[in-house]
Amino acid sequence: MAGGDGTTRLVELLTVRGEDLGADWAERVSGSLGGRVSRSEVQRELGELYTALLTALQTGSLDAHGEAFGETRALLSELSRSRARQGFSPSETALSLFSLKEVLEPVLAGEDGASGGDGGDVRAYLAFTKLVDELGLFTIEVYSRTREELIGAQAEQLLELSTPVVKLWDGVIGVPLVGTLDSARTMVVMEKMLQALVDTGSEQAVIDITGVPAVDTEVAQHLLKTVVAARLMGAECTISGIRPQIAQTIVALGIDFGDIVTKATLADALRHALRASGVTFTRPGGSAGAR
Repeated sequence: MAGGDGTTRLVELLTVRGEDLGADWAERVSGSLGGRVSRSEVQRELGELYTALLTALQTGSLDAHGEAFGETRALLSELSRSRARQGFSPSETALSLFSLKEVLEPVLAGEDGASGGDGGDVRAYLAFTKLVDELGLFTIEVYSRTREELIGAQAEQLLELSTPVVKLWDGVIGVPLVGTLDSARTMVVMEKMLQALVDTGSEQAVIDITGVPAVDTEVAQHLLKTVVAARLMGAECTISGIRPQIAQTIVALGIDFGDIVTKATLADALRHALRASGVTFTRPGGSAGAR
């Protein structure tokens, strides 16, 4: 085992003073987490990390990205992902590792009454500091990736929730849209609507855009794609919620909905879809209404 870079001294200290250093480390980290993680859980996490770190140093390596520190990186990845899911900040997550430097510093400096403070100890501390800093950067990278994954998953869930497909009548489903209709949301609308057509055996779909603030060329193209997809499934779509300002915008943009049926209100669209499904309306008093 090489000793010129301070690994021998580090292994000696981490081995001989391991119990005290580990306890001090766990206490510091527990305090920084404000009790949001139990002391026993912190001790378990850091105990495993301490053992892996010591085992890697016993090989004489100080390469944080080397094979010797593979187990250490795996434990740090698990810790980072756990902290990210629990809602801790990047600083709180990194502190779980950086606190080990604060624990080891007084020991190497001889401030705790033990021998220390010579040139070898300084070299050992500097080498250890560099190693922990590199592992700390790795921890932050894993934390950031995990947060991005969580945010992405939450965005998808919100997209699903904001695009419901409901059964309005036997053979008729409705898709009420609220907010901006972009490419990603169009795909969700299309997938959910087509699946609902299959699941319910419906041949009529009402797409209500009352809650869509504005219709431009892009939004219109998304709507047309959805209608075409439904027709390929053997279903017809009716678009409702065509307000005066939206109608004016569509005309000004020169958008052609072709033979797609559009209605001003959801009630009008539902009435049309029911008629197309063969439903007969009867007015109060027994007189027949429109068929």
